[in-house]
Amino acid sequence: MILLVVEYSNGKVSKSTLEMTTAARGMGREGPITLLVLGSGVATVAEQAALFADQVLVADKPELAQYDPEVWSSAVAQIAREGEAHTVLIGGSRSGREYSPRVAVKLDAPLIEDAISLTDRNGALVAAHYTFLSRVTETVAAEGPVCVVTVKPGGFAAAQPASAAGEQYDAELNLPEPRLQVTGKTAEKSERISLADADLVVSGGRGVDSPEGFKQLVEALADQLGAAVGATRAIVDAGWRPYSEQVGQTGKTVQPKAYIAVGISGAVQHLSGMNKSKFIVAINKDANAPIFKIADYGIVGDVHQIIPAMIAELRK
Repeated sequence: MILLVVEYSNGKVSKSTLEMTTAARGMGREGPITLLVLGSGVATVAEQAALFADQVLVADKPELAQYDPEVWSSAVAQIAREGEAHTVLIGGSRSGREYSPRVAVKLDAPLIEDAISLTDRNGALVAAHYTFLSRVTETVAAEGPVCVVTVKPGGFAAAQPASAAGEQYDAELNLPEPRLQVTGKTAEKSERISLADADLVVSGGRGVDSPEGFKQLVEALADQLGAAVGATRAIVDAGWRPYSEQVGQTGKTVQPKAYIAVGISGAVQHLSGMNKSKFIVAINKDANAPIFKIADYGIVGDVHQIIPAMIAELRK
């Protein structure tokens, strides 16, 4: 069995889950693809997940209403043992990276992190992932009765639904008593598409000059294109934009179909978070900016003149 742990948000299966499904379908390992849904009130999520798997295991319990790495890892390890899973796929999100090592320890299994390709080679699971700030692609192999893998967001194409929905089954779990108590939770509200799910990203750097410049240039262009908004660390550290929009080594890694960098010079920390985008468009007044070395298209000029002209054309 290939076990995938479903990631979802606001009652909707995330893009990362569909990417993991593609990885599972193409790795060349036998056994049914099984999606595991953990949470409380997740019937809708389970119905969506059933369109992408041979079977869906649903653990719908009040105890799972809040994410807890200890509880999550215990649940996944238990299901993997009982189902005799030989491969466990977990999304490379912040939470996935947190509890996946616990799953590997409980299963006494090797852990491969941030995989961008997966292939079975004579019983060994061979994976590629980025290292050295995404400048080097490293190939690793894991052997054993079971392997745990986190899949890098954007590393695979999103899977298409199957012709028929898979069967759903209730999962019985023996969960440990939680040691963590959540006393409150706040969520940033935004009507924009998230960076993780976006096919098009418009990001801004110091070249936009001010918080107002960011809104007038980056946000306005993103609105016209239906794109997600990103920012460099300098912009976030200055308090102009929230951390949730930060792209780079200490922020989010994105791989959209197109990435438009507005007033971004291209520090290596930022490049490591977006240099695998399919197309990169750089707009900067400094012709020697490092961003132009990886850009597919470059415009040398003042963003305060170029972006308004682009917006005006788009509005036509």
